[in-house]
Amino acid sequence: MSNAEATEIRCQEKSKGGLCYEVILAEPAVNVALPKIPPAPGKNVSVEEIEEKLKAAEERRQSLEAQKMALWSAKMAKIEEASRKKDELDKEFKTHAKEVLHTKMEQYEEKREQQITEIKEKLKMHAADIEKTRQSLEQQKVEELQKHLEEKLRNAATLRDDNIKKILDRLKEHNTDKLNEVRATCDQIEAQKTTEKTRIIENKLSTAEQNREKELQKKLENIRKHERRAELVRQNKAALTQKSDVTASSG
Repeated sequence: MSNAEATEIRCQEKSKGGLCYEVILAEPAVNVALPKIPPAPGKNVSVEEIEEKLKAAEERRQSLEAQKMALWSAKMAKIEEASRKKDELDKEFKTHAKEVLHTKMEQYEEKREQQITEIKEKLKMHAADIEKTRQSLEQQKVEELQKHLEEKLRNAATLRDDNIKKILDRLKEHNTDKLNEVRATCDQIEAQKTTEKTRIIENKLSTAEQNREKELQKKLENIRKHERRAELVRQNKAALTQKSDVTASSG
């Protein structure tokens, strides 16, 4: 058997998109039964044809590799486009979220300012009612004390007149000088009694005025405490707004 007749070509798929050819030029062993290759019609396979086939196989492999690279590039382009769209959506979401937060903060600020204004108005109205009530009570107490004093003075005058009348009835037999002396003494006694009663009433009025002033100071202090609480709420809101702006800017 000649070398040309012993030449065998084996073809197997090496990888996707390529072919691997194995050319055996050595003579087979004597005891190995070689498969009979049907002779090619008309001509034998030459080395040039094998090289051409190998070259064509290489070209097909390179073509397949180029197609793979094109598909991979297309996939990467799609991934990059999806990533770009995702970044745009994230940016739009952050912008929208920031606008919504800013709008909510403005609405909260307006509502808080409105509440503070309403609280101040209520405190002013409450203070005005307290002052009006105080003046009314004070006027009422003064009128009551004046009426009580006038009543006591009338009673004292009536009692004094009755006492003088009794004394005069008893002293009708005495002379005019003695009568005048007794009358002067009675007038002095009644004047002292009236002065003492007036002093007692004035002390009561002074005590009532002091108690009224203490009650008024206590109510005014409560109003100041309410105003300080409202101011503290405003300062806390301002700090919260500033913190939110810093957080939104850093985001």
